[in-house]
Amino acid sequence: MDLRNIAIIAHVDHGKTTLVDELLKQSGTYRENQATTERAMDSNDLERERGITILAKATSVEWKGARINIVDTPGHADFGGEVERILSMVDGVVLLVDAAEGPMPQTKFVTSKALALGLKPIVVLNKVDKPDAEPDRALDEVFDLFASLDANDEQLDFPALYASGRNGWCDAELDGPRKDLSALFDLVLSHVEPPKQIAKREEPFSMLATTLGADPFIGRLLTGRVESGTLKAGTTVNALSRDGSRVEQFRVTKILAFRGLSQQPIDLAEAGDIVSLAGMSKATVADTICDPAITDAIPAQPIDPPTITVTFGINDSPLAGRDGDKVQSRVIRDRLMKEAESNVAIKISDTPGGEAFEVAGRGELQMGVLIENMRREGFELSISRPQVLFREEGGQRLEPIEEVTIDVDDEFSGAVIEKLTGARRGEMTEMRQNGGKTRIIALVPSRGLIGYHGEFLTDTRGTGVLNRVFHSWEPHKGAIPGRRAGVLISMENGASVAYALWNLEDRGKMFIGAQEPVYTGMIIGEHSRDNDLEVNPLKGKKLTNVRASGTDEAVRLTTPITLTLEQAIAYIDDDELVEVTPNAIRLRKRYLDPHERKRMARSA
Repeated sequence: MDLRNIAIIAHVDHGKTTLVDELLKQSGTYRENQATTERAMDSNDLERERGITILAKATSVEWKGARINIVDTPGHADFGGEVERILSMVDGVVLLVDAAEGPMPQTKFVTSKALALGLKPIVVLNKVDKPDAEPDRALDEVFDLFASLDANDEQLDFPALYASGRNGWCDAELDGPRKDLSALFDLVLSHVEPPKQIAKREEPFSMLATTLGADPFIGRLLTGRVESGTLKAGTTVNALSRDGSRVEQFRVTKILAFRGLSQQPIDLAEAGDIVSLAGMSKATVADTICDPAITDAIPAQPIDPPTITVTFGINDSPLAGRDGDKVQSRVIRDRLMKEAESNVAIKISDTPGGEAFEVAGRGELQMGVLIENMRREGFELSISRPQVLFREEGGQRLEPIEEVTIDVDDEFSGAVIEKLTGARRGEMTEMRQNGGKTRIIALVPSRGLIGYHGEFLTDTRGTGVLNRVFHSWEPHKGAIPGRRAGVLISMENGASVAYALWNLEDRGKMFIGAQEPVYTGMIIGEHSRDNDLEVNPLKGKKLTNVRASGTDEAVRLTTPITLTLEQAIAYIDDDELVEVTPNAIRLRKRYLDPHERKRMARSA
């Protein structure tokens, strides 16, 4: 059967997963009466809630006697470790660009990786039926982007299509018939070359593992493209690490291929096809699975290094163990090691004492997703403030710099520029206005962006869009001031009292409401000044037998501020932690006892 392997790449929210849904429908993958979900490829709960793709997934469709394997890739740079490996499995990419927004920073990140691998792109201008769409301008911007990423002449001579993924049509001309997606299917068959591996079907079997998954019935599954030869289920193969040393020898118990949305067992895997193998116990991502006659590993893509680190510790607050059932450091360590195995962009290291673990990764979003997943699985954790990783080179201290692209209404641009280029040490590289909107591009140290997103949404009244992508390592930019306000710390254990909170309202903003459990050292609000203040949220009203007029009215509390997980992690200072349990997110001081806090502050 004729074969094509393609990846769909796009910026977050440009309609990639929706387009794949339509491709599946129109290729006859679904039965007429089959119940389907919207965005079928975003199968994990967090992906559906946030509307983003976190894990790469593959599917396949049949068109005119050919099989097209389609890989849906994440758009966020935080999950870039996923993207780089996946692109090595495909022979062409479909770049999806919103006709109104044009190419965005994360399009740039994935596209640069694809062009560097020599893949020939097909450009699809999506959402051309939106009222503010400017397909011609977007097409020019794509060409400029390719030129700036050093694309070769063949890549610059790319075919372009106009589409509306939601309405299920795609045409070579802007005023085409707008019926279906056949123009895209036909272009993939004519423009993307069949896998070069097909010519190597007579050689011994080899395959590079690019993603690791698990099935509750089959066990560990390694997915990749077969580089050479053929493989039958039941065959014994070797797994080699990057340096060519043998990791293990195992018998392949099952071979699964992507057929539509499900994986189906097949008897024979052939060179060029994308398959999953089961049966291994140690082999992992970037290992070569091969015939025992092969001794050299297939070269794997190097992974960009982590830029931030967060400490995951056991929950040692007085409320520990009430919500979650996984509270021991041993269980937390096992779960983190399992994560690091499938997610190569994460590095785990133990800390002295063994109660906490340093987790290094690509960004706050990646960490937030990991913590949220663990919390839903019943873990209780205490999380530190993210720290940026530095490098030493030639006696100089280097720090990661990110390219930030911001789209805001004109009236808010001044406030945004002032914050980024002032205390946060950013440098503006470009600013252009278009129809009441301003696009600002700046290079900002990663340290300056920790915790900025919430502030940015407040400054732009929730209308701004901020995107960031790793840019380079540069010399240290100097001190960046942290949070200005102090916090209100509880000095008692128990349940908060409405009257006490009402009396504390002139001291600052509250994070808790009435009748919530509190403990000594827990942060219950933000102080209106820059110092920390210890308060008593349990102090009830003193009762006398004399009745006073006007004092018995019901206490009316201002609604407390509820912080999301990412906001809480960005809000805390270095001497504070976020306590995360399946049902609660609380802020606390690292040292709960006030005397120990003072002693530690003095020694620091």
